[in-house]
Amino acid sequence: MAEVAAASVDVVDLHKNYADQRTRVAAVDGISFRVEAGEFFTLLGPSGCGKTTTLRCLAGLERSDAGTIRIGDLVVSSSNPPAFVPPNERDIGMVFQSYAIWPHMTVFQNVAFPLKVAGLGWRSSETVARVEEALALVRLDAQASRLATQLSGGQQQRLALARALVRRPKLLLLDEPLSNLDARLREQMRLELRALQRRLKITMVYVTHDQTEALSMSDRIAVMHDGRIIQSGSPAEMYLSPASAFVAEFMGSSNVLEVHVAQRFGFSPPAGASGFISIRPEHVRLHRHAGNGEAGGRVESVTFLGEMTECEVTIGERRIRSRMLSPVDLAAGDVVTVEMRSENATPL
Repeated sequence: MAEVAAASVDVVDLHKNYADQRTRVAAVDGISFRVEAGEFFTLLGPSGCGKTTTLRCLAGLERSDAGTIRIGDLVVSSSNPPAFVPPNERDIGMVFQSYAIWPHMTVFQNVAFPLKVAGLGWRSSETVARVEEALALVRLDAQASRLATQLSGGQQQRLALARALVRRPKLLLLDEPLSNLDARLREQMRLELRALQRRLKITMVYVTHDQTEALSMSDRIAVMHDGRIIQSGSPAEMYLSPASAFVAEFMGSSNVLEVHVAQRFGFSPPAGASGFISIRPEHVRLHRHAGNGEAGGRVESVTFLGEMTECEVTIGERRIRSRMLSPVDLAAGDVVTVEMRSENATPL
């Protein structure tokens, strides 16, 4: 499949509210962002943060209450002036968490179905050519005649992807597409999906609660919380320079510590100032306490994670996590010195 004519996405001051007889909840509370053409953009956050609602507004499956959505040059949703383009006219593809495949159809028929709805026959030359192209792209061409229910979980995920790509959309929307796969297959599909996106240079907006997925696949990430985007940036920026304790802790394990400035150096805050910093466990080093008068920490637990070993250490009332390359010659009860370097600490 050749590169598609990818579209940019602009979302401006988007609002979506849900209400019952007693309460009104702002599922999406005035968010704005831009996705460049050909970019892999991820909306990341916990359940209920508004990321799936945002995606459904992009798809036209939900009508926003206010704001503007533009896909390429087309305004697909606007509150002023009022405008709404139905989903089938937005030139998008979508992959759901459940895959939503037709169990009574073959693999070929599942992929051909969007083309049939668009007016092409099941076996027209164009349908056959485009279905075969999409199936080859996801390595399912040998399974074209099988029933969809005879596929493995990973193959069903590829089938849903082929069906979304067969219309050659300008924008592909993905809602937790890997969450039903086991850990090893999920890791494999992350690599395949990212490679496919780079090959086609298609614009993707991806929704997930999994920070590993977001970090490993995205060009940019927007972290959502309570219906708002609280930080966006490249994976490295989000991980190494979190803007808040929420982002630091959501983007992986982090030590959020209250600190006090004892002596000023360079451009640091003045002595007596206090605040919070974030430091990742992999930037915390533990050394056996030499008994040289320095305050020591006590190892509370040691957890083997394979290539890494995680230790929890208490210093007074503080609990600090450290991750070091295995093997680590420490055990619960050991007294250690904790080393943290200022260049690895991010002020919050």
